[in-house]
Amino acid sequence: MPSKDALLSDICISTSAAPTYLPSHYFETKDSEGNKRSFNLVDGGVTANNPTLVAMNSVTKEIFTENQYFFPVKPMDYGKFLVLSLGTGSAKVEERFSAQDSSKWGVLGWLYNKGTTPLVNIFTQGSADMVDIHASVLFQALHCEKNYLRIQDETLTGSTSSVDISTKKNLLDLVQIGKDLLKKLVSRMNLDTGSYEPVDGEGTNKEALT
Repeated sequence: MPSKDALLSDICISTSAAPTYLPSHYFETKDSEGNKRSFNLVDGGVTANNPTLVAMNSVTKEIFTENQYFFPVKPMDYGKFLVLSLGTGSAKVEERFSAQDSSKWGVLGWLYNKGTTPLVNIFTQGSADMVDIHASVLFQALHCEKNYLRIQDETLTGSTSSVDISTKKNLLDLVQIGKDLLKKLVSRMNLDTGSYEPVDGEGTNKEALT
């Protein structure tokens, strides 16, 4: 589809255009007859902060339409899927607010409070967690749990948990966090608690990736 044949640079700028942090991105594409298609885009995280299911759905659609490269895989044969889900890190969970506190907030209180953005955090983190829970349940229920590897650090604090602090020190700290994640044991979600727990006998994340 020529109208979707966009430059990779336009795609990357668009998908990282997080509202309030970076400007929305506009670009056009043209088909062979010179017809234009306009795109007005922001970060895809506003609808799919964890894109795992979007990716799985895209592959499932190709299987369902009998794409020759996926034959003879069946649409629901998730044992053939190999999913690597890389989180971008999230702040350590802190019980900063109570129902008594938030019940007194107005619009501004929900948008900005004690240096955080409660409403935005709830929507983005909540939607990402639900996708992770769904994928974990799916792969464990079908006894192919090793086909889903989630690597995420949910203990970030200070500058490392910020979206827009790009100092050299913070960027180097994030690199180190990534290296440390490779050394951690493979973890899998406990479906009863929703928490990730190390799995005996499956080695480190680095070994699983290898």
